This record gives sequence, structure tokens and C-alpha cells, in this order.
Amino acid sequence: MLANVHASAKRWQDVSEVRKAMRHMNVKKERGKSWVEIKNQVHQFSMGDKSHPRSEEIDLYLKQLIVELKLSGYVPDIVSDLHDTDTEEREYNLVQHSEKLAIAFALIATPPGVTIRVMKNLRVCGDCHVAIKHISELKNREIVVRDTSRFHHFKNGECSCRDYW
Repeated sequence: MLANVHASAKRWQDVSEVRKAMRHMNVKKERGKSWVEIKNQVHQFSMGDKSHPRSEEIDLYLKQLIVELKLSGYVPDIVSDLHDTDTEEREYNLVQHSEKLAIAFALIATPPGVTIRVMKNLRVCGDCHVAIKHISELKNREIVVRDTSRFHHFKNGECSCRDYW
């Protein structure tokens, strides 16, 4: 968490020192994971995950979806990506968040109108929250995301948390 505070302030040297101390003390950062159940089978995703049998299809769909989202007004919140990289790489990192991968797969694997339910082991970042609101409106889907704080019910471009999470 301290590394994230430094990263949000763009204090990259402090981030490096905190992460070095974490490695020295054998403390590992928990990797974000999301799960979605399709046809009684649970599918797990993590950031940048390519292990899913349909990962190429998911990546292609997600790229197309991001273009559609941008045309509908979505602007990637690159501040949510806490890495010292250029804008293009930050946008790519945001696209690869586990909940976006899970939702993209669910959109491919379920018929229109079916509610999508995703479980997440960490809090949803600000960028994903905004993106999922847009996805719910664009694809006319109800999307329920359970993160460590609450249930988020996305429908018609709105979230039940009223953007407070």
C-alpha cells in the first residue's frame, strides 16, 4: 500500500525503495485475480493472463471493446496504473486488469442479456469502475462485481455504489 501511495505521487525512487524492502523481507504483493462462472465452470483471470484456452479471442475482443468504449466517451484513467511507464504502456496495463479480462470472456461466452457476475480478490480500480459502467451501457448488460469492499451492480451505465467505493 505504501508503494501505491508513493506511485500515485509519482515518487518512483520511493516506490523502488519500498519494493526493495518488501523483497528483502520476503513480502509479496497480492496479485489481482477475478473469477467468472460460465456454464457451471469457474474461469480465473489475472492481469495479463494468457493461460486461458481462449486468451487470443479474449484479447482481440477486448481490443475491439476498448475502441467502442472510447467512441462512447470512455477515457482511460492512466493515473490508476501505478507504474513508471509511458502513456501507451499504462493504457495497455489497464486493459489487462483481471476484471476486464473476465468481463470480456463473459461477453463472448454468454448470450446477450445474461447478467455477468465477477468475483475479485482486490478492490476495483477507478479506471475499471468507469470502464465497467460504460460496458454495461454499451452492451446492455447487468454486471455484478464483488470486490473486497462491496457488491457493485452496474446497469445502464450506472453503479449501485454511486461511485463511492
